[in-house]
Amino acid sequence: MMRLLAVTLLLLGAAGGVLRAAGEKAVWKPVQFAIVRYNDDAPASWNMFHGDKKGLLLLRLWRRYLLVNVQEQEVFEIDPSTVKIQGENAEWAPADTPTQPIETSDWKVRDVGPMQRVRFRFGTSGNFLDIQIPRLANGKPAY
Repeated sequence: MMRLLAVTLLLLGAAGGVLRAAGEKAVWKPVQFAIVRYNDDAPASWNMFHGDKKGLLLLRLWRRYLLVNVQEQEVFEIDPSTVKIQGENAEWAPADTPTQPIETSDWKVRDVGPMQRVRFRFGTSGNFLDIQIPRLANGKPAY
């Protein structure tokens, strides 16, 4: 009986540690030399950050934050109050990702020389967002 209670308490403690770790904020580093265009014009105010996972970008576009998952072709709107800027970096917890992505269409992802170009439309007839991410000579992202 005591052994069962000890094992149960140990498992509950481990599960609590995993849940705590899942809610921790991750540090997102800036993507150097990226290019962002909104309807073929450069936005007046934007920043792009990358995390540890390939293909995930945190984009500040004016006062709006977007989580762009290039591989899954999904975009999530992030609550700006959950993002904290620390110098050049941003802190944001991936556990705060909304459950539903915003509607996007017309995804095009292609390599254009030393850049990877990601272009999509908001909704079915909305505005275009064009992101160009620098690549290394071996074709891997420069971040």
